[in-house]
Amino acid sequence: MPNTSERTKFFTESVIRRMTRISNEYGAVNLSQGFPDFEPPLELKEELQKTAINGPHQYAITWGAPNFLEALAKKQSRFMGVNIEAQKNIVVTCGSTEAMMAALMSVVNMGDKVIVFSPFYENYGADTVLTGAVPIYVHLTPPAFNFDKKALREAFCQRPKAIIICNPGNPTGKVFTKDELLYIASLAEEFDTWVITDEVYEHIVYKPHKHTYFASLPNMFERTISCSSLSKTYSITGWRLGYIIASEEVINAARKVHDFLTVGAAAPLQEAAVKALEFDDNYYDKLLSHYTRKKELFLNLLDDAKLKYIEPEGAYYVMADISEFGVKNDVEFAEWLARKVGVAAVPGSTFFKENIQNYIRFHFAKKEETLLEAGKRLLKLREFASKLYV
Repeated sequence: MPNTSERTKFFTESVIRRMTRISNEYGAVNLSQGFPDFEPPLELKEELQKTAINGPHQYAITWGAPNFLEALAKKQSRFMGVNIEAQKNIVVTCGSTEAMMAALMSVVNMGDKVIVFSPFYENYGADTVLTGAVPIYVHLTPPAFNFDKKALREAFCQRPKAIIICNPGNPTGKVFTKDELLYIASLAEEFDTWVITDEVYEHIVYKPHKHTYFASLPNMFERTISCSSLSKTYSITGWRLGYIIASEEVINAARKVHDFLTVGAAAPLQEAAVKALEFDDNYYDKLLSHYTRKKELFLNLLDDAKLKYIEPEGAYYVMADISEFGVKNDVEFAEWLARKVGVAAVPGSTFFKENIQNYIRFHFAKKEETLLEAGKRLLKLREFASKLYV
């Protein structure tokens, strides 16, 4: 039989999704894969119910249903502070996962280099391989996860075609400061580099930190490809509604890539989601308060369990430091944690290019009772500590 493709040898299956399967196997509280166990807004579910009866049930226009595009353009123009035209600057994708892939395929050629900050969301490494690009990893130093300016400039000196920025960050919870982003912008201009952003957690930024849209920086809209989705903002990860916002030139290329990747996102879901895109500012204020409470509750539970952690500035992830347990293999530790303690987390090495084994990632997008149960189980961690991997 012929061999499978060489590109699939350079990355593994998703460790995050694998940890969900392990969690299910052992009945653990799943704090690994980042999806809520609570419902979307009632108004959105009611709109979906209407759409299920009334339609549309056939293909929408490949790059997005007109009413969805208009609502998204209006909402994002308001928050991003830039003028976004529905028919020129947006392509709707099947989640931000496809948005990122389509963005890379639209601007990167085989053999081009792409800067990726480490730690990084695991898809970015696979995305660069699948597009035939060569990743250049730039280390973000814990606990603040700041980059070294000299190291970043050296990476740009390799003449990358693009840089990927996740802001707010997954897995770190880092929110890049405006000064940091302006420095990256200066290098992008100097070295003529595309900036591809993943801003899916744009509305989950904890005070006093503030989110700066890269596309809103001076002279950056034409150079920026903004990727995001409705998944985390409206608690509809299963709807798979993502999008790319960029200049007309980039969007024309991305629409062609998207057309042959997936044809289009689900028409009835786009129709129903217009309701969410028309929510007023009160919704986003409540969303932030909602996640701020969850963050405070979960960090208190980690304190009770005497686990060290890095407090997130945005998103809904926490990097916990497991150095004290003498861990040499964090994958084994994460599997042991799910099996013996009953809490599932993601081994931190999944996200680092460097050989770093002393972190695990939890997420707290869960009901209060779910988090309390996880906290109760984590209290047993030290009880089992002398029996690691047994």
